[in-house]
Amino acid sequence: MSFRRRTMIAVPAAGALAAVAGMARAQATPPLRIVVPYAAGGASDRAARFLAEGLQPRLGSTVIVENITGAGGRLAMRQIATQADPNVIVLANPALMVVAPLVYKNNGYNPERDFQPLSQVSIYEFAVAVGAAVPVRELSHLMAWMKANPDKATIGVPATGSLPHFFALMWAKAAGTQVEVIGYKGSAPLATDVIGGHVPAAVDTLDALVTLHESGKLRILATSGAKRALPSVPTFQEAGTKLTATGWNVAFAKASMPAAQAERLSREIAAVMATPAVREKFLQAKIEPVSSTDEQTRRMLSAFSAQWVPPIQQAGLQFE
Repeated sequence: MSFRRRTMIAVPAAGALAAVAGMARAQATPPLRIVVPYAAGGASDRAARFLAEGLQPRLGSTVIVENITGAGGRLAMRQIATQADPNVIVLANPALMVVAPLVYKNNGYNPERDFQPLSQVSIYEFAVAVGAAVPVRELSHLMAWMKANPDKATIGVPATGSLPHFFALMWAKAAGTQVEVIGYKGSAPLATDVIGGHVPAAVDTLDALVTLHESGKLRILATSGAKRALPSVPTFQEAGTKLTATGWNVAFAKASMPAAQAERLSREIAAVMATPAVREKFLQAKIEPVSSTDEQTRRMLSAFSAQWVPPIQQAGLQFE
C-alpha cells in the first residue's frame, strides 16, 4: 500500500503534534488484509466488507479487503498458507475448510495444520429457486416433476464441490429422487441460466438469490433455515422435506500468527459483530450476524463437521 505524500501546511503547534503522533501510530501498525477467496459480490465478500468497515477504527489501522479468485477459492487458501505476512486473515466458508480436503486429491493446504479460527462472523441459508416462467410454485411440485422427468432433473449450483452442491444432493436424497448437479463458475452465470430457462432449478445461498426473487426474475420455493427467512416462502421443513442446513463464514488466521495478535483479533472481531450498526447491515443482506469467541467457534466447527462429513463422504466425489 502506498501512503499519501505529505504536503507542507501551517497548523497550530498542538495540531502538528497530533498529526505527527497519528502518523507514527499508522506507521507502527501495518495494514490488516482480509482475504476473500471469491469474486466480489458473494456472501463471503459482503461479510468481509461489513467486517472491515467496523474493524478499522477499532484496530486503529487500515483494513483492506482483497479478493483472490481461482480453483474454487482454494488458490487463495494455498497462497495464504505459504505466505510469510502475519497481518492477513481469510474469511472462509465450509466449502474450503470442510469439503475441499475431503473431495480434492491435491488440495494444497491443510485447514487444521495451516489455519487457526479467530471468530465466526455469520450464518447463511440455502434456497432452491426456479425461473419466473416456470409454472412450479411449490417445492413438492418441483420434486414431483423431477421424479416424473428424470432425464431433465438437473439442479444448478454456483460451483462444483461447493456447499450448495452437497446441499442439493442432501435435498435429493431426502426427497427420494435422483438429480444431476451442474456446477457453474459463480452465482451470476447460474442465475442467468435459471432466468433464461437453461436449467430448471438452482440451489444457492439465500443472499445470492433474494434480490432476483424480490424483483420477480426468479422464484424461491424454499429456504433451508429452521424458521422462515422470507415471510411468503416456506422452509424445507414446512414444504414437507425434513432438512435443515446452514453455512457460515469464519475469520481464520495463519497457524503461525502470534498468540497475542490472534487473541486480540478474535476479541475485536467479536466486538465488531456485536455492534447494532454492523448487525443491521448483515440482516439487510439476509445474512445472520454472529459474535463468537475463538473457543465457541472451534466448538461450532466440530459440530458442523459431524453433520456434514458423512454425506460428503457418502457422495463419493473425488476431484484432482
